[in-house]
Amino acid sequence: MRPLSNLAAVVRWALLAVALAVLNLSLTFANVWPTLRIRPTGAVSIEAAVVVLAMVAAWRWRGAPSRAALRWLGALWVVLVVGRYADVTTRSLYGRELNLYWDLRYMPDVGAMLAYVADPWLIVAVIAGALLLPLAIYVPLRWAVGRVGDATRDPWPRRVLAATSGAAVVVGVFWFAGVRVLEAIRISEPVTRVYVQQARQLAYELSGAGVRALGPARPIESNLAHVADADVFLVFVESYGAVSWDRPALVEALAASRARLEADIRHTGRRVVSAFIESTTFGGESWLAHISLLTGTEVRDQDTNVRLMGQQRDTLVTAFARQGYRTVAIMPGLQRGWPEGAFYGFDDIYDAYRLEYRGPPFGWWDITDQFALGRLDALEIARRNRPPVFVFFPTISTHTPFTPTPPYQPDWSRVLTPTPYEAEELDRAWSQPPDWLNLGPGYAQALDYLHASIGGYLRLRADRDFVIVLIGDHQPPAMVTGEGAPWDVPAHVIASRGRVLDRLLERGFREGLQPQRPVAATMHGLLPILLHAFGDD
Repeated sequence: MRPLSNLAAVVRWALLAVALAVLNLSLTFANVWPTLRIRPTGAVSIEAAVVVLAMVAAWRWRGAPSRAALRWLGALWVVLVVGRYADVTTRSLYGRELNLYWDLRYMPDVGAMLAYVADPWLIVAVIAGALLLPLAIYVPLRWAVGRVGDATRDPWPRRVLAATSGAAVVVGVFWFAGVRVLEAIRISEPVTRVYVQQARQLAYELSGAGVRALGPARPIESNLAHVADADVFLVFVESYGAVSWDRPALVEALAASRARLEADIRHTGRRVVSAFIESTTFGGESWLAHISLLTGTEVRDQDTNVRLMGQQRDTLVTAFARQGYRTVAIMPGLQRGWPEGAFYGFDDIYDAYRLEYRGPPFGWWDITDQFALGRLDALEIARRNRPPVFVFFPTISTHTPFTPTPPYQPDWSRVLTPTPYEAEELDRAWSQPPDWLNLGPGYAQALDYLHASIGGYLRLRADRDFVIVLIGDHQPPAMVTGEGAPWDVPAHVIASRGRVLDRLLERGFREGLQPQRPVAATMHGLLPILLHAFGDD
């Protein structure tokens, strides 16, 4: 009977080891970039060690855990696993930390946008996974905590659990204090940190401390003498990031369209100066970059954005309005009310409905950037006997997932018609579904389209006095940039007014379309640089 007894003991120890591995791996996995998949790591979870140590300690007072306690512990562990997955996936794919308080309210919009361009079977799989995954996670976790709970009944397993988990806790404490007791052991970031951080963010928001931290509003003043009577465009290019200049494959793919854009600028009697700017957001939330530049206030999160808009503030828009400019926002991606427009002080806002797009749909918003630019021209620029116009235009055709990309239409008279493209062009464009595992080629193609649209419009209005600020709102998601990318975006100023461009050269911009480092300014720090270039302070 002894061999059978020894075999049973070996099996029990083996199952206990598997259970401990399951609990540890469930809180230490990493993301497989650029996918939604995960991979195991060799790190140790201090939270798993604490729970195991607590189960051993609890045995001395209350005995082995009950079935009800194990069920609750299994459910709690699922919450920890979900937090870990959300944290590592958000960091990997979007290049920033998750903010549950603000991000969750935008999930329906993001989900609807991605569902519009995704394969229907993929949508079904995602929905089914979201419904079944918590149960699928719970079953092995409940088994694992059950094995550990059963092990606390026996003296030897209990002693081993106490020694190993206690040692892991001690090593973890030293690790987070900056002391590496054992170099071979790496401690994973605690998942509870994610939830504590979200709770602190909520408390900060509700306390009103953020409003006080903003400080008093500062006036935004300039006589705009150096751009007087010129139409000034502030074009925020969606997802136009430094990666398009830093990654050799993208530089090569975009070389031809950039050369054409530089030729369009030069042949229309204009120049361009460029710089890198540090954005206040990464991979999304474009409006944080918009408000940072337009107000000169650093806005890196949604709560600061909301608090800022609750105040009466000068903006770049009101600065132009004071000098007699008509201020308009061209918002092709705006499909609902936009009360923020009143904060900025625009004279008029053209949303998706007012732009009256009747052409073939592209992406979630249907409207193309070239159409929005052509419609702006028809509504505002082509008018006679008018004041100069300040235009705020956030583009949309370079939005993730970048394809299908609209064809560029050289004949601008067709752009505003219901049939802007030939059937073959349209079929070719629509036949390019997003490649979610390799978005780089689609990203380059979308930027090609932008270059062609801007260059074509410069040629269309070669006789007009334009000052165009062309700037990225943020880097594309980390699915394109990779992990650890800087938050830098390119900024270009295109104009025929030498004094404006020379002043920008004095402040860190470089001649030509290619920006160079070091970064010339932060996004909010760019406002005073532009005001200085546009007029006497």
